[in-house]
Amino acid sequence: MSDYWTPAHHAVEHDEAEALARWLAGGADPDEVFSNMTLLTHAIDAEGDGSLQSGEPLTVHITAVLLAFGADPALADPDGRTPLDVAAYYGHDLAANLLRAHISRG
Repeated sequence: MSDYWTPAHHAVEHDEAEALARWLAGGADPDEVFSNMTLLTHAIDAEGDGSLQSGEPLTVHITAVLLAFGADPALADPDGRTPLDVAAYYGHDLAANLLRAHISRG
């Protein structure tokens, strides 16, 4: 475990969907903010950056776990970036579509 990230942000950063789900099920706040990122903006940033670095297709499983546990799809981070802003930056259409679906249900 990192001494830098909170446990939930560590799971997001390291693409550990099962660990993230366990932390959230155990009471971690799905809208937690750390290092100027909500868990959701961090997830979309990590998915987008991971795809750029690896050349692999974009994934959406971390974002989906957060939304399933009630993360606010419209909540801006302390810098004012919304999850949709981060998804647009990376061209992450999978995340954007999932976010829009959750926003429309609200």
